[in-house]
Amino acid sequence: MKASAFSYARATSVGNALDLLVAHGEKAKVLSGGQSLMPAMNLRLISPELLVDIGELAELRGIELKGDVLSIGALTRHVDLLNSPEIAVHVPLLTQAIAHVAHPAIRNRGTLGGSLAHADPASELPACMVALNATIIVRGQDGERRVAAEDFFTGIYETALSAQELLVAVEVPVAREGSAHFFHEFARRHGDYAIVGVAAQAIVQGGVFSDLRVAFFAVSDRPILAAAAARLVNIPVTPAILSEASTALGEELDPQEDQQASAAMRRHLAKVLLVRCVSTLLDRTDLDGGPA
Repeated sequence: MKASAFSYARATSVGNALDLLVAHGEKAKVLSGGQSLMPAMNLRLISPELLVDIGELAELRGIELKGDVLSIGALTRHVDLLNSPEIAVHVPLLTQAIAHVAHPAIRNRGTLGGSLAHADPASELPACMVALNATIIVRGQDGERRVAAEDFFTGIYETALSAQELLVAVEVPVAREGSAHFFHEFARRHGDYAIVGVAAQAIVQGGVFSDLRVAFFAVSDRPILAAAAARLVNIPVTPAILSEASTALGEELDPQEDQQASAAMRRHLAKVLLVRCVSTLLDRTDLDGGPA
């Protein structure tokens, strides 16, 4: 199957792109890497009348350290994130997560902004942004606004981005002293959509979490920041406490059921991942026997 007929415009600047989006509204779609948009169009899941190609806007590409945040342009490709020494030093969670995104051909074309704007609930990068407490920079004709990642994703393929706005950059806090991270996903094969996955960012001081953000993906219509993780902060974690947090997580999640897994299986795997995550972050092998 091929896409319905559509018009095409290559934006010459961010301002030009915004003009086109304002003029055409919901009938237009932004093309960056195209790795999610084009398959959806070919399957006729969406049929925009106009594609606004922003792929040549160099101002939306690049990685720059600005004080205590790392600013990443929306058109920065997955492969650039994977190979970036700045990302490896300041946001190592992203380096680890990107290796799980699809396959090299996809990573060579796909962009950070495209992935976030697409908002696939099984995608790795939205969960990473939530775990990292990132800020999404959105630009419209009236100026920029800043949206916390936790508030940006609003549903399946839905975000706080309006049809007249562009996602232009992401700001991620750099790793602080005592920072630790964890990423893992269960998938049938490497590169497949995750059945359940987790991205976590923590501060560990004296064997205790002073901060812990655990974001699950593929268990809801958006990335879920686990409230149960708060039970593990500022106290020595014992197997019993981890068991309580695991139980609370199971009660907190309401996973969907599909051809890949039942809701019960997803809930079980999420609890397994929480135990692995906490054990790894604290370097505590005695916690591995915690309940799944």
